[in-house]
Amino acid sequence: MKLKGRSLSTLLDISQNEFFYLLELSHKVKKEKRDRIFPKRLINKNIALIFEKSSTRTRSSFVVAAHDEGANAEFLNRNDIHFGKKESVKDTARVLGRLFDGIMFRGFEQKTLEDLIQYSGVPVWNALTDDHHPTQALADIMTCQEKLGNLKGKKIVYLGDGANNVAHSLMIASCYAGMHIVICSPESRRPNDFIIKECLKINKETGSILEFETSPMNAIIDADCLYTDVWISMGEEENKEAKERIELLKPYQINSEIMAATKNKNTLFLHCLPAIKGMEVTEEIFESMNSAVFDQAENRMHTIKALLIATMQD
Repeated sequence: MKLKGRSLSTLLDISQNEFFYLLELSHKVKKEKRDRIFPKRLINKNIALIFEKSSTRTRSSFVVAAHDEGANAEFLNRNDIHFGKKESVKDTARVLGRLFDGIMFRGFEQKTLEDLIQYSGVPVWNALTDDHHPTQALADIMTCQEKLGNLKGKKIVYLGDGANNVAHSLMIASCYAGMHIVICSPESRRPNDFIIKECLKINKETGSILEFETSPMNAIIDADCLYTDVWISMGEEENKEAKERIELLKPYQINSEIMAATKNKNTLFLHCLPAIKGMEVTEEIFESMNSAVFDQAENRMHTIKALLIATMQD
């Protein structure tokens, strides 16, 4: 697969075959890590980690993945660089592209990421924007493969805010994987129309199914996996709109009643974390035997490592 030098803005940037290649490589590097094998494929590579939004899993995953492969990761937050303020994103990108072999961006606007890709001249990876979260979706599908085996036709139901970045990337990834994905959300929080259109194109090639439902009880029957995310994004906590959204999404909480209604005692529970227990999911479900959230969190590192290797290895 010719991914060297490529950026990852959204999962639509890669083909289905490239998607599966990244997953296969993820499983390989996870086994290497378990066997204490460190091939150091990225020695003398330097990676800039730009954080407009803070994170536990993303920062830790990129740092550990880079270190395991012999690369250096430099953390840059909003106080470290004049990003889009005293210096334009375009100029910052051209400077960082001269100094680093790759750039990770975790922030707000997709446009900022696109500018980094356009002007830096090095691979740029989307570690979360308001519209997409592709590295999370890679870890989600890797976890489903580990727990559910062959994913063709497996039913995954996302409950909650269908208009957010996690739902968007999960839709694309699930369609690539040939799954039956249901986005269960209020009508006002449906996913982006463009992403829906692109997923329907993928479905024609993969045989996957994409459905939308407003009723949790209708959506979850025979689900192999239930997935949710926080209802309020970072920085929105005090917004009036955020409080209204919480009220709107209360019927979409994953709890014991919802889990039992799947009629599948082995239904997997996933959450990208951090979770607000008692809001989008109850403590009981989060800590249950069905929960794979910490396998999912670990897999962020393995899938990120695969992405770094695939796009930067000489």
